[in-house]
Amino acid sequence: MAVSHDLRTFKNAAWLGWQMEANWTDPFVFATYSIVKPVAGSLILVFMYLVITGGETQTPFFSYMFIGNAFYMFVAEVLFGVTWVIHDDREHYMTLKQVYIAPIKFYIYVFGRAAIKIAITTVGVLVTLAFGVIWLGVEIDLGAVDWMVFIPALLVGLLTMLIMGLALGGVTFLTAKHGMGINEGIAGVFYVLSGVIFPITVLPEWAQSISYLLPVTYWMEALRRGLSPDLMTSLSGATGLSDFSNLEILLTLALSAVAFLFISSAIFRYADKTARRKGKIDWTTSY
Repeated sequence: MAVSHDLRTFKNAAWLGWQMEANWTDPFVFATYSIVKPVAGSLILVFMYLVITGGETQTPFFSYMFIGNAFYMFVAEVLFGVTWVIHDDREHYMTLKQVYIAPIKFYIYVFGRAAIKIAITTVGVLVTLAFGVIWLGVEIDLGAVDWMVFIPALLVGLLTMLIMGLALGGVTFLTAKHGMGINEGIAGVFYVLSGVIFPITVLPEWAQSISYLLPVTYWMEALRRGLSPDLMTSLSGATGLSDFSNLEILLTLALSAVAFLFISSAIFRYADKTARRKGKIDWTTSY
């Protein structure tokens, strides 16, 4: 009974999230926007790469950069999606108190709302990768994909991002105008230090030490190994994680998910308790 109730909460929250994401225009315009936006964002990075390298795209590092940047959309959108649920319901719609006292598990509601972000972002990632393969020569061969690495890595990584987003959502309870800035700052740290667009070996040693502590570092490595094994073989020794086997990468990612589950739960519970005590659950900040 409890499970079916949670599933119904998740489904209804996801439906609500879809209505809020897509109700600003007609389906055709929304579909066009969902396709053009991720491709345009990736092209900004591609043009910078072309200027720096003199137009050279037929190198392993170009594919390394493009694939990492495509999957980074999940990092930014999932973290932002979880925290934005709390921010939007509190500041814009002013319904957070009503949702909070409803007979549902609040975190199930938050994850349901964020699920639609994952769905929309998945379309963007697929479109971006297809664009890269067809027009830019990105090294992805579907026949060579290691699905036993790629699928578990994708699922565990998304779960980790949701868990980390829960912690940032807790911080949003206690912040006024800085919640989104904190969220973007954390995402920016991941972008620079997690091997998203360049191997962590180009970083100074102190920064590499931080990179090895970030779950996104192992997530990006696992996704690339699963999606383009030949590419990662050609870059062996350059990524900083070549000493890890595929199984070790996946285990490290899974352990980081478990660790952040405890950390994020503790942060969220503390923020929840503090917000209740100080009356900040529905306290708008009047931007």
